[in-house]
Amino acid sequence: MAYWLVKSEPDAFSWEQQVKHGVEPWTGVRNYMARNNLRAMRKRDRAFFYHSNIGKEIVGVVEVVREAYPDPTAESGDWSAVDMKALRPMPKPVTLAALKDDPRFADFGLVRFSRLSVVPVSAEHWKLICKLGGWKG
Repeated sequence: MAYWLVKSEPDAFSWEQQVKHGVEPWTGVRNYMARNNLRAMRKRDRAFFYHSNIGKEIVGVVEVVREAYPDPTAESGDWSAVDMKALRPMPKPVTLAALKDDPRFADFGLVRFSRLSVVPVSAEHWKLICKLGGWKG
């Protein structure tokens, strides 16, 4: 299993909407590095659901239920989407500020590439963030 972080602006698509929809296509990624990260995702991989711009915090965990396929929202270009299923909210949201203040996250993708919407998460960082957020599972 690999781990990821996916970002969404909560006023465009929030954690609450993800939960309500259950399984939702992760579309609209228009950055080549982020697209390649989507293409690297496999079924049962897990991802932190991060609210960007408003809140700037990890608020939940999703699971990949369908691997990369052509993004149906793309009018042109070679873009991909995956389907994500909501698992559970993060008991205690983990803020970007908390991660930036912790030297263990100096090389974490969210800290290093703050504008990238899909980033890999190492197993070590996954465990640390789960501990910070009270996630057991």
